[in-house]
Amino acid sequence: MTAPITVTDATFDAEVLKSDTPVLVDFWAAWCGPCRMIAPVLDQIAAEEDGRIRIAKLDYDANPQTPQKYGVMGLPTLLLFKNGEVVEQVTGAKPKRALLKVIEPHL
Repeated sequence: MTAPITVTDATFDAEVLKSDTPVLVDFWAAWCGPCRMIAPVLDQIAAEEDGRIRIAKLDYDANPQTPQKYGVMGLPTLLLFKNGEVVEQVTGAKPKRALLKVIEPHL
């Protein structure tokens, strides 16, 4: 089982933009209730879709440069990167089925 990886402003390029696999980045914060609600769903997707997609978590408060670069204003925000480009954006906690519907076309 593969768990989500943690990325920072310093590791974002290597872990996300240069990834051969699509990466769903979860911009979250410890104080964000909906972020805590969506975390187990992302853990499930990371395990079930291992090898097809990577789930990355970026702490919004500890890493201000990356959210600013991508215009992340509300939390949680999920950005799906493929070949270094944002191909989908989801804002707010969504059920697993809704997230998979957004992700599947890019796998």
